Amino acid sequence: MCRNIRPLNNFEPPATDDEVHAAALQFVRKVAGTTKPSAANEAAFDQAVREIAHLTRHLLDDLVTTAPPKNREVEAEKARARARLRYGA
Repeated sequence: MCRNIRPLNNFEPPATDDEVHAAALQFVRKVAGTTKPSAANEAAFDQAVREIAHLTRHLLDDLVTTAPPKNREVEAEKARARARLRYGA
């Protein structure tokens, strides 16, 4: 999985459209193998981002869980702690 794509399910408040778009963009960049498409491929690239963001929003809206919602700040601190262990202070 791409390191830059973050889990978006089961957060309070729910994932924003900007977060969904960012995840879709990262996915398309990874699959396409480029961060910026050529002019010839820009329309296809942008269309893919829109479609994946749309489908991701539907997925997030339809997923069901019995787990309590996660807190963004708590999850961010856990990620920072993992990074400190991995890369040092």
